[in-house]
Amino acid sequence: MPLTPLDIHNKEFGRRLRGYDEDEVNEFLDQVIKDYEAIIRENKELQNQILTLQEKLGHFSNIEETLSKTIIVAQEAADEVKQNAKKEAQLIVKEAEKNADRIINDSLAKSRKVSLEVEELRKQASIYRARFRTLVEAQLDLLSHDGWDSLETASREVATTE
Repeated sequence: MPLTPLDIHNKEFGRRLRGYDEDEVNEFLDQVIKDYEAIIRENKELQNQILTLQEKLGHFSNIEETLSKTIIVAQEAADEVKQNAKKEAQLIVKEAEKNADRIINDSLAKSRKVSLEVEELRKQASIYRARFRTLVEAQLDLLSHDGWDSLETASREVATTE
């Protein structure tokens, strides 16, 4: 059991002949008591400071652990968002490729249809020209025959008889 200031204060020494000066001993013991009490107070204050610092350290350790977990969760969430964005981007690209293929196929089909229509119109124009040429040639042929001459003569004769 440690020595207390009261133990020092209450300590009595036996007396002998030619012993120490009692006043000097008492004065020294008073000084020891004061110093010892100061050391005990300082020790208690330091222990209280240690407890306070340990509590703060525990608090900061909890904060550090919480922050560490939060950072890990945030990193995982960021990775998940990144992966989701990547997947969504891939889906958008695939959809765009499908739409592009569809648009190209539709354009090719329309182009073929227009080409066929143009070819059909060319054939019809060629047939029309051929028929028109035949008609014009028939009309020219009719004009170049003698039948017109007899009509001219008949009409002159009618005009002269009148």
